[in-house]
Amino acid sequence: MSKKAGKLLIVDDNRSILSAVKLLCEGVFEEVITLPSPNSLISTLHKESPDVVLLDMNFHAGINTGNEGLYWLKEVLSKFPETKVVLFTAYADIELAVRAMKEGAFDFVVKPWDNAKLIATLQNAYKAAKGKTKKPTKMQTAEPQAEMYWGESAEMKRIRKVVEHVATTDANILITGENGTGKEMLAREIHRQSMRCHKTMVSLDMGAIPETLFESELFGHKKGAFTDAHTDREGKFITANGSTLFMDEIGNLPLHLQVKMLSALQNRAVTPLGMNEAQPIDIRLISATNRDLHEAVAKGEFRQDLLFRINTIHIHIPPLRNRREDIVPLAELFIGHYGKKYSKEGLLLSGDAAEKLKNHSWEGNIRELQNAIEKAVIMCEGEIIKPEYIELHATTRPTTEAQTLEDMERQLIANAIAQCGGNLSQVAQQLGITRQTLYNKIKRYGL
Repeated sequence: MSKKAGKLLIVDDNRSILSAVKLLCEGVFEEVITLPSPNSLISTLHKESPDVVLLDMNFHAGINTGNEGLYWLKEVLSKFPETKVVLFTAYADIELAVRAMKEGAFDFVVKPWDNAKLIATLQNAYKAAKGKTKKPTKMQTAEPQAEMYWGESAEMKRIRKVVEHVATTDANILITGENGTGKEMLAREIHRQSMRCHKTMVSLDMGAIPETLFESELFGHKKGAFTDAHTDREGKFITANGSTLFMDEIGNLPLHLQVKMLSALQNRAVTPLGMNEAQPIDIRLISATNRDLHEAVAKGEFRQDLLFRINTIHIHIPPLRNRREDIVPLAELFIGHYGKKYSKEGLLLSGDAAEKLKNHSWEGNIRELQNAIEKAVIMCEGEIIKPEYIELHATTRPTTEAQTLEDMERQLIANAIAQCGGNLSQVAQQLGITRQTLYNKIKRYGL
């Protein structure tokens, strides 16, 4: 906004914070009102009718739950549903703030705050209050993208609601799920609905980068910074400035670079290799992994403080086998896509073919389904995709390495015993082990 507009009400029991934020916001808002206590909040709203309320989440007053901010948020929204509430919270209360957003808060700002971020958030809240902020449309986005298929499963409907609440904020998001579940597509959908959609989302697959190039890819380098640095290189953090940075397979980030990444996120600045001066960045980070990062933290392979920083919002995508009601609709979407690509429009899925799809385990998830449908469209003769056109492979779910080896060994010994008719001497010879070793393994596996 080029000129002052709107009325802001700040509610915080810290008078120093009230003074500092009031001074900052008076250059943006036409009128700024402060309250050192929420006790008169409702009467002040009746009297002043502010467009935006910046509400602290914790006051010294003793509410039984301890969540004063949540209590007053509900009070405001129940009586003044058009008022936009931005929460002011300490870093330790981020989880509470996320819960509050699900209950109707517009956004939240973490203390100690970044002045530019605070002003931008409050301005967005004011625009929303005046109906000037609309959800991004496909015409507004910087890059075309297929519509996100949410499906009919209860879990995906829940995820959709979470995305609708958090997409327009700058909260960092961690997406977890098995390979092929659509983590990058979900990240693109979040970006599409965000305030940053006018710029292209920047993607970085950490699993595809040699470890020696991690730092250069993330933070960039100057010419001559190392042996093969023949030109300047802009790192992905800087490329994504003003947009969204999607880091896939973030669990692959080496420990020594986790420290630098944490520093970049905290300071909102990066220092390219070969430079002494930090460059400011303004990104929204979405990370994804199929690893259990809490387990990685326990093993000392991932920093807990970095996990906290990237995990403001956690979204777990269920595997396709747990949302079977979505298999056939997804298959039909892919049929339409590949039918157009291969000039075979109008193809239909037979009932038997649909049953075949529903009964498959889909360990490769949506990616496996997509590949199977593409092949079926190519091979299809006529207008109906029949079961014989759908090539599926039997798969087994991966477990830990130790379990897999034990299972394989047990099955191998059992098969050899059956083939040799119980002759253990032949079994030992066939497996290339001694009879005593064979006896020990038979006893171990209960064969």
